[in-house]
Amino acid sequence: METRELTYFLAVAEELHFGRAAGRLGIAQPPLSRAIRRLESQLDAQLFERTSRSVALTPAGRVLREEAGSALTALEAAERRTRRTARALAERPSVALATKAGASVDLLTDLLDRYAAADGARVEDVDVLLCGIGEQEQMLRDGRADLALLHLPFDSVEGLDYEEILVEPQVLVLPRRHPAAEAPELSLAEASALEDLPLARFPRGNGGHDPGPGPTFTDHVQLMQLIRMGRAAVVLPASVRTQLDPSLACVPVPDAPAVTTVLAWPPHSRSRTVAALVRAAVRLAEEHASIAPAVAPA
Repeated sequence: METRELTYFLAVAEELHFGRAAGRLGIAQPPLSRAIRRLESQLDAQLFERTSRSVALTPAGRVLREEAGSALTALEAAERRTRRTARALAERPSVALATKAGASVDLLTDLLDRYAAADGARVEDVDVLLCGIGEQEQMLRDGRADLALLHLPFDSVEGLDYEEILVEPQVLVLPRRHPAAEAPELSLAEASALEDLPLARFPRGNGGHDPGPGPTFTDHVQLMQLIRMGRAAVVLPASVRTQLDPSLACVPVPDAPAVTTVLAWPPHSRSRTVAALVRAAVRLAEEHASIAPAVAPA
């Protein structure tokens, strides 16, 4: 199979309309139809159920849709990493580390400090890429980043190597003036039931947001502004307390799932800088394990 054929197939699979897919690809419909027929003949499988009114994926087509998307993403990632390696041959090699803007600030600083303490390591060799909520995993998978700070269970580490750095409980972040800010702790159900302070809805990779009555947001700055205005609350990892201004408060939510921050990287990475950062992550994880601070109301 050729990448062009897979690209054509995915366009039809997503549009479920040959005319729209051809327009999206910038080609005429007849050559698109011929390319799909050649692909079906090569695979000895019918990929689409076609009628005069509709186009639908067959079970075989649904399998190819998943596999083709992964294959093209892997090829794009390989191209980006190869180009970056080639550019680095004439310079000192560097790596790109993706992290969510506004999150894990202290953890990232500690990680880079421990990396810089190693012999021959330079912080300038690490390009920190600040990204939107949930974007760091995709940046790692498509080759724009060599490592990423991910947060379980919200991000996926399937197919990646990773090192756990910190496991922490979650807290409800809300305006300090709100009566619930005085509570010693709240259950997740109680936090969700604050009618005058609905939980903000996180953006998701498909362009949508979590279900619920609360307002939506696109980044950390917007989220904090919504809370200051008294329009929303949010459940976040307890380490967020170090980044809050005096107008906001944190209340522990003991039954919320713990959040594990990990440093993740592709399993085929051979970068010495990546390896040095992983060793720094191991040292940082050992330090956190030895301290294991308790979370109190703020």
